[in-house]
Amino acid sequence: MEVATSLLNVEKENCIKTFYNIEMAGTDYFHIDVMDGEFVENNTTSQMTEYCEYLNTITRVPLDVHLMVKDVLSYIKSFIIFEPRNITVHYESAKNKEELKDWIKYIKDNNCKVGVSIKPETKVEEIYDLLPYIHTVLIMTVEPGKGGQELIKSTIDKIKILRKYIDDNNIEVDIEVDGGINLDNIKEIKEAGSDIVVAGTCIIKSENMKETIEKLKR
Repeated sequence: MEVATSLLNVEKENCIKTFYNIEMAGTDYFHIDVMDGEFVENNTTSQMTEYCEYLNTITRVPLDVHLMVKDVLSYIKSFIIFEPRNITVHYESAKNKEELKDWIKYIKDNNCKVGVSIKPETKVEEIYDLLPYIHTVLIMTVEPGKGGQELIKSTIDKIKILRKYIDDNNIEVDIEVDGGINLDNIKEIKEAGSDIVVAGTCIIKSENMKETIEKLKR
């Protein structure tokens, strides 16, 4: 199990020190939650751009960029310059599958891995045909848009369904899970079949980040 630490609730004033502490604690990725105030309520564009600029100069920990935006292509172009490990776009932000496939191709053509994210109400079956072309499926276990929410229990079944489909069809794609993940529900998330978990509040607000990340990985 790999851990991506969400930077959504990192305070700007102490961000450099916090990034260093997260890296030392053993995170696998820095998870960059990019919101535009349209696709979701909050707007984190300038904050996340600033964080990426800092991270590019101080760390080698890969960036895991999650775009919760309407104008997807322009955001891909804005964040691909930071050479992230992957950029994840939302299935729901595309007008149709063709547009979604164009974004996937553009990201891959720029030497970046690509993920597709689905909201809690979107069925995993909707994206089965995309799986051979992408590297990650990001299952949202809360409504995207803000940190600190409680995990929606019914979304765990989606992880199980997707895991079975991937294994049965021998497809190479990671399942990433994001939203309300903590030490109380990590066992259930792991057993459902996730490869990567995104955690923010539970890591950032813990007394010992290293211990928390180790427990999440176990």
